Amino acid sequence: MADASGPPKTGFRIFRRGGEGLGETGHMKTVGLDESMLANLKRLQETQGPGATETRYLFGGNGMSLCSVWFRSNYPVVLHSHDADCLYYLIAGSLRLGTETLEAGDGFFVPAGVPYTYTAGPEGVELLEFRTAEEFDIRFTSRNANYWEKTFATIAGRRDSWVGEQRPARRVPEKL
Repeated sequence: MADASGPPKTGFRIFRRGGEGLGETGHMKTVGLDESMLANLKRLQETQGPGATETRYLFGGNGMSLCSVWFRSNYPVVLHSHDADCLYYLIAGSLRLGTETLEAGDGFFVPAGVPYTYTAGPEGVELLEFRTAEEFDIRFTSRNANYWEKTFATIAGRRDSWVGEQRPARRVPEKL
């Protein structure tokens, strides 16, 4: 029975590697789409082709979730936000977040509703996404045509190099 502190907690659970593709699970809903944004997202899918990104839903329960994400080398993650707090931990490769370069062992936190973007490093990036919700949304926030054109051009210029690209090597950080 639920009380003021939230729903009841379920018991001890184990999850195995692999998970399901996030797109197939229904745990992330895209919201706030108008005709212009739908056209941009359709063009993004067409430009990048299959395999530029991989997102797996590993665990959901007790009001939280865990996903693994792999972006190929220099992939520009489109400006977006979620309706849940997100904590990211890099397990391989690197990324550029604003003026900062983050590497394996680094991480960052994004509060719910705050738009953000980053670009995978030259080896790509593999990270874990911890969220404060089992189900969450994604809201693409840029309405700037120049932003989208630059993104499309970057992806089109990288697409051929992503064919056969392997995940970045996992390195244990010197300090944990």
